[in-house]
Amino acid sequence: MSIATLIRNADLYAPEHVGHRDILVAGGKIIALADRLEPNIPGMETIDAAGRAVTPGLIDQHIHVTGGGGEGGWASRCPELNFSSLVKGGVTSFLGVSGTDSMSRSIENLLAKVRGLTVEGASGWMWTSNYAYPATTITGSAKMDIFTIPECLGVKIALGDHRASFPTPDEVLKLLAEIRVAGMLTGKTGFLHIHCGDWGDDIFDPIEYAIRRGIPAKHMRPTHVARHPHVFDRACAFARAGGYIDITTGGGCYQGTAADALFAALEKDVPLERITFSSDGQGSMPRFNEAGEMVGFGVGSINCDLEAIRLLADKLGLEKALKPMTTTIASALGLKGKGRVEVGADADLLIFGKELSLEEVFMKGRQVMSEGKVVVKGAFEE
Repeated sequence: MSIATLIRNADLYAPEHVGHRDILVAGGKIIALADRLEPNIPGMETIDAAGRAVTPGLIDQHIHVTGGGGEGGWASRCPELNFSSLVKGGVTSFLGVSGTDSMSRSIENLLAKVRGLTVEGASGWMWTSNYAYPATTITGSAKMDIFTIPECLGVKIALGDHRASFPTPDEVLKLLAEIRVAGMLTGKTGFLHIHCGDWGDDIFDPIEYAIRRGIPAKHMRPTHVARHPHVFDRACAFARAGGYIDITTGGGCYQGTAADALFAALEKDVPLERITFSSDGQGSMPRFNEAGEMVGFGVGSINCDLEAIRLLADKLGLEKALKPMTTTIASALGLKGKGRVEVGADADLLIFGKELSLEEVFMKGRQVMSEGKVVVKGAFEE
């Protein structure tokens, strides 16, 4: 790894469109931005962006890094995520999450995987627990996981899903109260990351119940909100009232694509700054018939994040297309130094070619993709 890297002739999207800039990176940080830089640093590497778009790396808050699935029996457990998948997807920061399997997919394993991917070069955090209630934790309590584990930003729960544990509104309220106190004590805010199933319009009842009893909406983060019309309508109302909603890029949107869902939300007067994207990558993609029986399954890919951004960019422009996975999510989760290209920020950078083909990736200043090829792989990748 070079001591410093100078990226010349970038068409910078920070994600705001800044235009021509040189970018100087050292120590994993962006240390200078200017129309023209002439640093004299021994051992510095220079890369000519040649007018290509340079953007922040993507932040994906919902990846099953230890593998999801299992709903179809022993052979249906999805494989773990490898580091190269993050690189190819342009995802430089992520949150690991568990799913249906609260028995063979431990939270301890989740934490270890998050730390492993971070050692390999990415920036990683996690949600403790899974679909189960009471919360499945490492320390024995949700608030202590947030308090004692630096990577733990909050707790996952599932609502409106036949695989969930059907917690009552009062149980959700008590869990939120624990999360809020732990967030206050740690400076993390503390979040309840809510898997929204497709069982109609009662998913937001516990959320609204908690808000009426004094829990701020900033602690509640519903995801998969575009899989059911009733869920989507109430999610949009929640966002208009000041909450954040998360649309899954990896399929399941009843409108079609994640981009279609975002446009539908905008038509319902949801501010763009209240919408985030995540992939559900490496999770199981089960298919059920009308009787609730699983009839097939697949594995989610994080490459759908880039596909969603390309679709958005065609209609909204690249600046706005980037926001759900850069500035908005970084601000929503309090991830300092992430989601922006500015002096002092982490040097998580993407360089795009024609038709937004991903050509170069930097994670904390380290180049991990060059000319469209992964040049830094995980420990057990060939």
